[in-house]
Amino acid sequence: MEILNTVNSPEELRKLQINKLPILAKELRQFIIQVIATKEGHLGASLGVIELTIALHYVFNTPEDLLIWDVGHQAYGHKILTGRKDCFHTNRQLHGISGFPKRDESEFDSFGVGHSSTSISAALGMAIASQLKGDLKKQHIAIIGDASIASGMAFEGLNHAGVTDANLLVILNDNAIGIDPSVGALKQYLTNVKKGTQKQDNIFEALNFDYSGPIDGHNIFKIISELERLKTVKGPKFLHIITTKGKGLKQAEDNQVTYHAPGKFDADTGELVPKTGLNEPPKYQDVFGFTLVELAKKNKQIIGITPAMPTGSSLKFMMEEIPERAFDVGIAEQHAVTLAAGMATQGLIPFCNIYSTFLQRAYDQVIHDVALQSLPVIFCLDRAGLVGQDGATHHGVFDLAYLRCIPNLIIFSPRNEIELRNMMFTAQLGKLSQPIAIRYPRGKGTTTNWQKDFSEIEIGTGIQLKKGDKVAILSIGAISKNCTEALDLLNEYHLVSHYDMRFVKPLDEKLLHDICNTYHTIITVEDGCLTGGFGSAILEFASKYNYKNTFKLLGVPDQFIEHGTTEELQKICGIDSLTISKNISKYL
Repeated sequence: MEILNTVNSPEELRKLQINKLPILAKELRQFIIQVIATKEGHLGASLGVIELTIALHYVFNTPEDLLIWDVGHQAYGHKILTGRKDCFHTNRQLHGISGFPKRDESEFDSFGVGHSSTSISAALGMAIASQLKGDLKKQHIAIIGDASIASGMAFEGLNHAGVTDANLLVILNDNAIGIDPSVGALKQYLTNVKKGTQKQDNIFEALNFDYSGPIDGHNIFKIISELERLKTVKGPKFLHIITTKGKGLKQAEDNQVTYHAPGKFDADTGELVPKTGLNEPPKYQDVFGFTLVELAKKNKQIIGITPAMPTGSSLKFMMEEIPERAFDVGIAEQHAVTLAAGMATQGLIPFCNIYSTFLQRAYDQVIHDVALQSLPVIFCLDRAGLVGQDGATHHGVFDLAYLRCIPNLIIFSPRNEIELRNMMFTAQLGKLSQPIAIRYPRGKGTTTNWQKDFSEIEIGTGIQLKKGDKVAILSIGAISKNCTEALDLLNEYHLVSHYDMRFVKPLDEKLLHDICNTYHTIITVEDGCLTGGFGSAILEFASKYNYKNTFKLLGVPDQFIEHGTTEELQKICGIDSLTISKNISKYL
């Protein structure tokens, strides 16, 4: 790390002789590989843009000139070169630096990015602001991936920028893959451009951008030369560069999906460190994926849809076995939801699988296109609740609150894998006349014995898991496991009843009347936001029927929760088993 150790800021980087930069690129790659091998994180995306990262900070006067990364998976090299090398080992850990650019972490992070396709709009907003202030020299650069640029929001930004004279540079990092391989007609267009077979007018020139490229994104001298030229070009500019995701680590280049975020691996060989423990419970996403295939083989009306997350959601299983009925629509959550709505009008049964945090991006479509028309779309919301190291941009803690206010929508949260399977089975029976959201967490479940015969679940019913005679604890979803563990810690175990309410909407009012008439104290536990969430629904019920019980609500407080392990974050939010147990004890 002879050169990297001398570079602690872009200002120091710009003092290097240009012939030293390829050596710096090699050292920067090795530094990232060494740290991520043991600390884990997103690997391939940052390795692919090392030369571009160095060139950007070498040519532009950052942080006065503004860089926006889209998405932040690409930004590890940027973080290391902008004063965070010595703390990079804390990346994504509790109280450490964020895995994504974050405005309050560094002045070099011009815009917070975790979701995709926001860079062009944000950079254009900054460029227009500079114009209004009379600053015509400030540069505004959006670095966007070929998967991100296919999103509707990116096109909205391009469409607006093309009729301005804003000082905006859009750099397309084209590696033909996001987390999974890129899809769609634009991907095919870019492939044709790279192969020299595209004979139609250039789509970006048609949008009034000054287009250049494609150029080799690993030729640092070529990139610097082109960036220097583009600094002198007025108006919106577009630079198309070709890179290899995972560049510099053979396994990451050959297995780009796996090495997007590979977990622990050998820094020298690139080989993955084997996961410990055999015969462990499966991930919830895999239970979803296998169950969907099982159901779809028997029910020809079932369709699977995901916006760019076939591996993360495990829709890949259906895409492999029944490809004609499984669709990856790219980073296009709004389109995914309305596509599902259209299918539902024709009698199909769409399972629309979206991460909880990404469904936020299609909120209008859920209300306007699905719920308003009472279409039986089945939303399967993966990564619900606290998701760990990805932090505030990715926690699925708002879904119960933002969905609960929507008429016609059923909300179900399974406490385990068997409940997930049974609800998927119930939803596809053809009896629903309205949409349903099934939300479940990231990670492993609780049992290896999950492939049981299906049982239909009665909509709007909760169940009693344990009977006591003094305090009732009401949980929703997989956080039930923490509640069970909390009860095991109590000496007065027999005094506490535990109910799994299962449905946030409709609530099991018959069961709630029994509970309110039986127990003086009622404790609700959820892994979502307390404001407007499950506990709020219980309080609304109590108010409606004038119950005067003592209520204690446990859940995610009214703040954005940062990154850390899920266990650490549950403790911070007071929904770990020990804290739940202590809260129960106060009322015994």
